Amino acid sequence: MSIEGRPHGGAYGLRAAKVPRLLWCCLAVVLLASWVGSRVQSSGGEVQVRGLVLPARNGQWIAADLFRPRTATAEKPAPLVVVVPGFQRSKETQANISLELARRGVVVIALDPFAQGGSSASLSTRAATEEGYGLFAVIEYAATGVLNYVDRARLAATGHSAGGNAALQAASLFGREAERTGAPGKLHAVFISGYVLTLTERTLRPVRSHLGVSYALHDEGAYRNELGHGDMRRAPEALRAVRSGLGAAGRALTEIEPGRYYGSDADRTLRVVYNEPLLHPFQPYSVEATANQLEFFIRTLGLRDVPGPRDQVWYWKELCGLLALAAALTALVPFARWLLATVPAFASLVRPVPPAPPRPTGTGRVALWALLVVGAVIAGMSYIPLAELSQRLFPEASGRTLTWFFPQRMNNALMLWALVNGLVGFGLFLLGRRLRRERAAAVEADPVWQVTGAELGRTGVLAVILWGTFFLLLAGVHAVFHVDYRFLYFGARPIGPAMVALLSMYAPAFLVFFLANSLRVNAALRFAGEPEWRSLLRAGLANSLGLLLILGVQYATFAATGTVRWTEGWLYVNLLFAVVPIMFVLPYFNRFFFRLTGRIYLGPLTMVLIFITVLLSNTVCYLPF
Repeated sequence: MSIEGRPHGGAYGLRAAKVPRLLWCCLAVVLLASWVGSRVQSSGGEVQVRGLVLPARNGQWIAADLFRPRTATAEKPAPLVVVVPGFQRSKETQANISLELARRGVVVIALDPFAQGGSSASLSTRAATEEGYGLFAVIEYAATGVLNYVDRARLAATGHSAGGNAALQAASLFGREAERTGAPGKLHAVFISGYVLTLTERTLRPVRSHLGVSYALHDEGAYRNELGHGDMRRAPEALRAVRSGLGAAGRALTEIEPGRYYGSDADRTLRVVYNEPLLHPFQPYSVEATANQLEFFIRTLGLRDVPGPRDQVWYWKELCGLLALAAALTALVPFARWLLATVPAFASLVRPVPPAPPRPTGTGRVALWALLVVGAVIAGMSYIPLAELSQRLFPEASGRTLTWFFPQRMNNALMLWALVNGLVGFGLFLLGRRLRRERAAAVEADPVWQVTGAELGRTGVLAVILWGTFFLLLAGVHAVFHVDYRFLYFGARPIGPAMVALLSMYAPAFLVFFLANSLRVNAALRFAGEPEWRSLLRAGLANSLGLLLILGVQYATFAATGTVRWTEGWLYVNLLFAVVPIMFVLPYFNRFFFRLTGRIYLGPLTMVLIFITVLLSNTVCYLPF
């Protein structure tokens, strides 16, 4: 049984009259989940959430979300916390801490770092350190007093990973300014999550702000720390952070107690270090880590009569985002079925689904599993070398230099991997057919890849319509509810015109992989008499197993030795947490669309547009504007 019902007439589908009913059901789920998510984000309407764009130096601009509690007024100004995401992250990925702070009466500006999300690129190749990813400009803007509902004496910042470095650099910058002017520093408090590399004497000495540090005990990047691990109790970085608020009294300190506050409320010298037992990418999405950060700001900003640190609701918004994403993707199938049934130009695309060959036995079964294992091994072993090769082939993006030529450093690595493994997939398919000659006759009469040029063109038009409708609905949801389809760090966000240019640049190479997958899923992994769920589960695991092996090796090595297997490429490995789910669900959609048309093309053409747009819109991009 498929998600659309029982197959009939060569296609998945209900009767034509029932298809719109399923489609409307999916749309209702999208709208309801988005509305509930927006209510959580706005604290039941008590917080106004809206987008804004701020100018910065050199013609740059900063896209941000403003969370303004209705209690923040000119008569009763509230503190402001600026939230800075890390590398490869947009403002939406930090909505959890943003909405929790706003629930407690704090005004929040969550920004897109330079070269990420909706913000412009930067002329600096060290934007986090030299410009705070845009944080410096936002603090300067808030300090002017133009936001009359903000208490300028209680400006604060927080950031994760590279965003944490940006927050620390802002504390140091405005501390040096306070030294020159003799006035209190602009930043009252700063919280640094997931970053300790720049906790140096030089950076910390000028700081005139309360300072909180949160570092994951199992942070994959901890091999770069001075002691080579993530235990902060005796870490020189943590000791320097705490000593910076204690003056001469801190010199004798040789060990810190995680969670203990040092220093004084009165003179902005509070210091605290947390050391949660987490991995780096999951630190922002932990109830414990979020509670620690909330506790810091409740104390340093003097918040009274607010929910306690562990009174959190952010995870309900994440679940709503996941539900909306799943429903929006599912809606593509009945929508395509409806278009195929009602639009004459697409009617000729519907053909009977060719009969599936018999399940292999004996040597054929051995060959099937051998090819699946070989494909997974090649996918796993090639990923890191191809990521390293991408840095040499695309030096501008790898060096954070503005360029029109493949400007996305992380996706350049994925693109090379997809191209190579797509070609490998075609080769394995052909090899499998030669090894299983007895199956060839079952598909020769009506091969699933046979198509005319005109049919392929109409299939492409249908795919573009599905892609455009998906993102048009998302744009409407965002305009009305100010949420996107997101679960933690993975999600679809609204796109702009630049994304079309990027898609035309990156999609062709990815399409090779998507086509190869559809061919293998529908011509090599589909057998007569086999339950559909089993066939698709095998296809999903086969498609994602190679990258799962990378994650397995990385973290098994980490658990055994305390250091990850791939150190220089650990960010490329972390990227796989978002890529593996795509790899797993891709065969499902390739099969669903295949059942609609009897050919392998609609699935990959549609899903390459949607999935690659999602990847492109959620990564660092060094386009020169």
